[in-house]
Amino acid sequence: MKIISDRSLRVTAFSTVIGLFVLALCVTLGAQGLTAPKYKFDPEWPKPLPNKWKMGGVTGLAVDKDDNVWVLDRPNDLTDIELEAELTPPIADCCVRPPSMIHLDKTGNVLGSFDPPQGHGMTVDSKGFVYIGNTDHGMNTVRKYDPATGKLVAELPRAPESQPGGGGGDAAPEGPRTPGHGSRGPVAGFLPPPGGRPQPDPAARAARAEAIAAFRAKYPPTTPMIVGQIEEVRLDEPAHELYAADSYLGGRVMVFDMDTFKFKRGWGAYGHALSEITTDDADRAYTPGGPMPKEFRGHLTLNISHDGFVYAADRMANRIHVTTKEGKFVKEFIVAPMTGVGGSTGGVMFSPDKEQRLLFISDLTNNHIWFLNREDGKIVGQMGSMGENGGQFFGLHMIGVDTKGDIYTGEVFAGERVQKFVPAK
Repeated sequence: MKIISDRSLRVTAFSTVIGLFVLALCVTLGAQGLTAPKYKFDPEWPKPLPNKWKMGGVTGLAVDKDDNVWVLDRPNDLTDIELEAELTPPIADCCVRPPSMIHLDKTGNVLGSFDPPQGHGMTVDSKGFVYIGNTDHGMNTVRKYDPATGKLVAELPRAPESQPGGGGGDAAPEGPRTPGHGSRGPVAGFLPPPGGRPQPDPAARAARAEAIAAFRAKYPPTTPMIVGQIEEVRLDEPAHELYAADSYLGGRVMVFDMDTFKFKRGWGAYGHALSEITTDDADRAYTPGGPMPKEFRGHLTLNISHDGFVYAADRMANRIHVTTKEGKFVKEFIVAPMTGVGGSTGGVMFSPDKEQRLLFISDLTNNHIWFLNREDGKIVGQMGSMGENGGQFFGLHMIGVDTKGDIYTGEVFAGERVQKFVPAK
């Protein structure tokens, strides 16, 4: 029998400790040294749209299992001058309204399209079914479509009426669509008219407040259906669950069975159970750079990481809340806290590595993509600036990432386009 001396044991133990220390140090330095990836703009994606289509503002973007890209746009954003090819006879070579759902391949060619009602937020499952957060004419629900036929398959339960003053700022023509005649444009609902918006008289303000209070009494925060405008749709296919973020009371994370569309659970800011969400608007008050509001402020989007955490971006409060899939609050990240108006934390995506070490955040107001360390929320870099050149953004709204790490973006306001960025060598 071989005998191991005490000295050998001590040397082995010491070597093991040193090895573990070095490994821990490497891991720590690796985390500290996490840097943002570098990207370059791909000017050849997408190809020019067929059929004289002119894309409206992009309100949904998804990359499917084959790394093809689905784009949800708002045809109602287009104005008269962009629709002159619709007139009889046409008075210009271009353009006409596009379908609201356009499917593009990796090289930028159109694979297909269909024309559901306009919406906000979308995703695609592994079987190819498309889920759209419809908001057109106050529908406020998530609808599932067969992309081959454009046929409606199912929809989430929703309140039968819209909240008073709930609007989404979407452009829309007055009356039914008329060939060659569009809306006031994609920013009409956001910009005040010259001289400012007229202030309602005290009686009108009181009537509006009374209507809102009555609506909230009728539909309390625990209402197990979609109430406010849909902002985001995500799927957790292994769990057969659909996540939807509606805008009611500043935003609620709502989880439904993916197969039956029955409501399962939901929560608000800081993991508040639905029964804990308040109807007091003072709990949503926020001044850029100031304390965080107690409830979600507005325009809530979300995504789900591989390791089972939900990242909910409260854009109007410049923050991201991390919870478990059951709604237990874990931590909060604050991004560009001095940002006003539209807020900084828009769409949430993850880097394509197995650990998903980075968050990719689209920023509508500053027109950046922020790269955050997913572990601690620290900003490790940014990409993009406001402008109309290729690679710049004017209303950066939606973001998608494929399996190779290519980034796809969609813009509203004056942008009204999709762009592609590929990792730089």
